Parts: sequence; C-alpha cells; structure tokens
Amino acid sequence: MPTVALSRGPVEYTVLEGSPEAAPIVLLHEGLGCIAMWRRFPARLAAATGRRTLVYSRHGHGSSGPAPQERTPRSLHEEAHGVLPELLGRLGIHRPVLVGHSEGASIALLHAAAHPVEAVVAIAPHLFAEERTLRGVAAARTAHDSGPLAKELAFYHQDPHTVFRRWSGLWLSEAFRGWDIEGDLAGATAPVLLIQGDSDPYGTTAHLDAAERGLGGPVQRLELAGCGHTPHLERADDVVDAVGTFLTSRGGGSADPAEDPAEPSRQEAGS
Repeated sequence: MPTVALSRGPVEYTVLEGSPEAAPIVLLHEGLGCIAMWRRFPARLAAATGRRTLVYSRHGHGSSGPAPQERTPRSLHEEAHGVLPELLGRLGIHRPVLVGHSEGASIALLHAAAHPVEAVVAIAPHLFAEERTLRGVAAARTAHDSGPLAKELAFYHQDPHTVFRRWSGLWLSEAFRGWDIEGDLAGATAPVLLIQGDSDPYGTTAHLDAAERGLGGPVQRLELAGCGHTPHLERADDVVDAVGTFLTSRGGGSADPAEDPAEPSRQEAGS
C-alpha cells in the first residue's frame, strides 16, 4: 500500500478511482480504526457515488508511521487542523466530501469548521465526553485486557497495544471529561448528514442534537433503529443509499432508512 510523507511521519493510504469531475470522498476512521477496518464500505460507497475515494490510516494506526506523541484533549483538533490539511494538500485534494466514523466524524466536523469542504457525513459522531461513551470505553478496556479485543486489534495494527492504550487512556482520563466541541463548529457551513444507531454503546442522539445546535449550515439526520456503533457495517445498504441521496440533493430535512435488511457484521469497539 502506498504511503505519503507528512511532517509527523508517513501515512498509508489507498485511492479508489471515480469521476474526476466530482468532489472526492475522504474517509476518516474511528479511534481504534485503520484502512482495513472499514472492510467493504469504501468500495461500496465509491461504486454507489461514482466518486474517487481516499482512505488512510492515522499515525500510529494500521501500517502508518508511529504517532509522535501521547494523545491529549486537543488531539482531534490537531488532526483536523494540522494533519488532515497537510495530507489533502500533498495528495492534491480540494473541497472533499468528508465521511467520518466516531472520532473520525468529530475530526471531519472540526475540519469543516475551518477548511473548505463540499459536504460532511458524520457517522456516530462525538461532540462531548458523554457518560455512555466512557462506560463503553471502560467495557472495551475490560474486553482488551481479557484477551479477545487485543487479539482482534493485532490483525489490523503494527502496534495494537499502543493504539489501544492511547485511545482508552485519553477517553478515560480526568482531563478529557470536559471535552466538548459544540462551540467549535459554527464555521462549518457546508451540508452535513448525521447518522446514529439507537443501540450504540458509545453514544446517543444527544451528539446529533449538539451538532445541530453548533453547526452553521444545513443538517440532515438518519437515525437507525436496532443499530450499534458501526452503521456503515451493520446497515451498509441504508448508509450507502442515504449518503448517495444526500450528495445528490444536499438539502435540509430528514433522511429515511431504506427497507433493505441489515448487513450482518461484527460490532466493532472503538470511538
């Protein structure tokens, strides 16, 4: 897989080809994620929208270079305003459609507040340190320490222990309890599609409410019944259809889930 040299070190990426006339899609993964953990979703999204689609692993994730420092409550801001703009500039990408999951959705929203984008799709976004999220992270730590999650992460990351330690350590730290980005989003005026499962162990629709209050542009919402933290895997048909419709219309209002049955998938840990 190719890499691009950034000031903080190399980052692995892949590009799925599509129309050069349409704004490209850029996928931003969750806190324990990487390119491979998106599974078939990037290919399905690229095929459905006809757009070039960039997928990359953040520093310290997958096979990208190591993260140069410990995570802090400002880490997602630094990704949104430092690392992501540098990556897009190096790859010649302008005004992309950002599709982020969990922490990646938070990064997408923060980036859109200060940089030009065509649109944002925020899947299970985090706007603040919700107690439900912290309980989910604590449960993931138990699963990791008992073995199953650690073994799973080892398939995806060169340094899975550090990925998990830095992710869980930040979210469960006292310093992170006051983290809240609602007030940072007023500059985001591009259309935004918010997607949330009602059975997500890492967050509730309170994050969608906070996003609607904070964002400066039109917002659509898609709430999926019986869906957990990974709507793009658990309800892939619904999410791909909703994103396609959103990118075609990019207006206000609500998105309705499709009637297709949910795609079976594992429940991924990670915010």
